Amino acid sequence: MEIQNSSQLIARKCVPCEGGVEPCTVAHSENQLKQLPGWYLTHDGRRIRKDWTVKHFMAGMRFFNAVAEIAEEDNHHPDLHIEGYRNLSIELWTHAIGGLSENDFILAAKIDQLPIELQS
Repeated sequence: MEIQNSSQLIARKCVPCEGGVEPCTVAHSENQLKQLPGWYLTHDGRRIRKDWTVKHFMAGMRFFNAVAEIAEEDNHHPDLHIEGYRNLSIELWTHAIGGLSENDFILAAKIDQLPIELQS
């Protein structure tokens, strides 16, 4: 799998993964994340995460609803976290393989295109 820029990732659609494929290596994931500002590796390189602080609770809910729409379209579902009413985090990984696949980077790029009301 080659490193792709955001535009290339956004143009792709997540492909169903039933397992049986190797997760991305940490080195590959680190290189791919250079194309996705703000996302970082967690869980020993098996997940990616991004954090935001939004203006208020409802701004977070609107953003998460938009994320849910694109996640459902691609049938690839992230973990959504809200803490302290305006601190948001999203974690992505491919559950079927216990690590990262191209789908995670595709969805991260699509999430980055969504409007979000950040705290100024």
